Amino acid sequence: MNTRTLTIVAVAAVASLTACKSIAPPFDRLKDSPITVYRLQNYEPPAVATATPVPGATAGAPMIPGLPPEIQNWVTQGAAGMGSLIPPGLLPPGLIPGTAPGAAPPVAAPPPDAPRFEGFRILGQAQAMDQKLKEDLATLFGTESNFDSAMAQCLYPEVGVSFQQPPPMLPDNVLVSFSCNHVEAKNFQWPHPNKGLKQETIKKFSEINKKLFGG
Repeated sequence: MNTRTLTIVAVAAVASLTACKSIAPPFDRLKDSPITVYRLQNYEPPAVATATPVPGATAGAPMIPGLPPEIQNWVTQGAAGMGSLIPPGLLPPGLIPGTAPGAAPPVAAPPPDAPRFEGFRILGQAQAMDQKLKEDLATLFGTESNFDSAMAQCLYPEVGVSFQQPPPMLPDNVLVSFSCNHVEAKNFQWPHPNKGLKQETIKKFSEINKKLFGG
């Protein structure tokens, strides 16, 4: 093998290592793990309330007493194209853009004793069986450039992602709050300096949501 060939091989090896390192741990090894994605109830209202206009609320969108303003704004701005993630029964009929007053929620709200993921009620769940989808999730979370510092300090997660680990290790769980533009790691150290969701990152999540839940 001549010097030129050795140089090409060395450059290729370095490029390969660099590509592998572009996905931060633990996500670089989680693409081959069993992955469960949960749809979560981001907020549990203390009691049924009627929509009442509140000063400062988005024009044309009455604020529900007690509903966090982050969720209100997220909903009235179209829920980033992921209206299916709005918990059923959380909002009065007609408040969601594109729905008519008097329209019933498509799905009944979960019972108080519904199963929970990291403390939040589970509305639905799906296994990420497709290898490409698993790699997409690992890359999405493991790429530093997908996140920035623009986030709210609240955490009302609409989605939870669980990367299973071999027993007796706890799973690596991630809560994703689109209404707060915020992700939070559970059972492991978040590998990036920022936790805010970029708009392009939200679009990627939207595509994954459609593949798993159809909307």
